Amino acid sequence: MEFHVWLAYFAAAWVIALSPGSGAVLSMTHGLAYGVRRTSATIAGLQLGLAVVLLVAGVGVGALLLASATAFTVVKVVGAVYLLWLGWRQWAAPVPAAEPAQAGADPASAAAAAEPRGLPPVRSRLLLGFFTNVTNPKGIVFMVAVLPQFIDPQRSLGMQLLVLLLTTVMVDVIVMHGYAFLASRAQRWLATARARRAQNRVFGGVLMAMGASLFMVKRMA
Repeated sequence: MEFHVWLAYFAAAWVIALSPGSGAVLSMTHGLAYGVRRTSATIAGLQLGLAVVLLVAGVGVGALLLASATAFTVVKVVGAVYLLWLGWRQWAAPVPAAEPAQAGADPASAAAAAEPRGLPPVRSRLLLGFFTNVTNPKGIVFMVAVLPQFIDPQRSLGMQLLVLLLTTVMVDVIVMHGYAFLASRAQRWLATARARRAQNRVFGGVLMAMGASLFMVKRMA
């Protein structure tokens, strides 16, 4: 791959990553609820899903999905239903009342109190991130439209896909951690039960809106 081609894709990768989407919403939601460090597992799952979408589009399966109305509809409906379920779960998530700090608490108790309530295990966060990206038909549509512009048919497809994949993942990891960090900074202002409930409904509503919008996605001509 020529350097100027990679540089153009590098710029495009930033635009893609910074565009608001379900991955960004999930990163902000977990960053606000669990902090940046614990959100890294979610972001790792997002990257696995992103890698699958890129590879599927890169080897031509994405084009096959776009050509088959049935296959595309199945992917679209699964992705839409998944985001609707995810958004509703976020919307209806219980908000525990904040407990006042107790004077003279021992360090072990303090450490336990610092651990976020309702923190899903690492595996759950990883799978949540993975399925959020891998069931998004918009990602397949976008990759099928964009990737051919940066692939030279006269060169090794595998090496080019590897370069594009590493570039995409590197940029997306930085951006998603940035979203999580910005959201985590708002924790002090969203410490009350009322504020947390409002946060759950805002992010849950956005995810459900994104899920509903997937039903409107059309196949490429």
